[in-house]
Amino acid sequence: MQSISPIIGSLAGLLAVLFASSTSHAACPLELAVYGDPENAAEIDFRPTGESAAVTNTFKMVLDNGVVLDGIVMWTEGVARPHGSLMYKCPAGDVTGDELAACTVWEGVIYSADDQGNIALLPGEGKDAPKKLILPDLGASLQMSAAYGANGFSKVPWDVFALKGCQE
Repeated sequence: MQSISPIIGSLAGLLAVLFASSTSHAACPLELAVYGDPENAAEIDFRPTGESAAVTNTFKMVLDNGVVLDGIVMWTEGVARPHGSLMYKCPAGDVTGDELAACTVWEGVIYSADDQGNIALLPGEGKDAPKKLILPDLGASLQMSAAYGANGFSKVPWDVFALKGCQE
């Protein structure tokens, strides 16, 4: 019987490690997810959207020099796609289409990717945050925006962002 005690102790230790590692990698809902690009030029912080009929996801992109871009996602009709928009210094309240177009610095479909490289569309709130986000042509669009340059941000992010963590 003395030889069984070390085995039980080892088994208990192994179970404790497995339980700890499974709880430390618990899923993060998309509305609390934080993403970063490989060059550390930008971070994307998702926020709960609330009860908007049209907007399905809300986020902020934080760049260097204190520049913050406001982001929303609305699903298109017809061929359904998560259409994302990033805005810089948009006027508050009711805005015209021209005013909104003038402050929008990026628009496009937001894709996601898993660890195996499978590409999908950005999920809605309440779903697990994907491992990576892909915002096609983000860097080029931002570099040509009013937010870039002498009074704005100076580091241009890449188009792919990896999950960094989960807000509490």
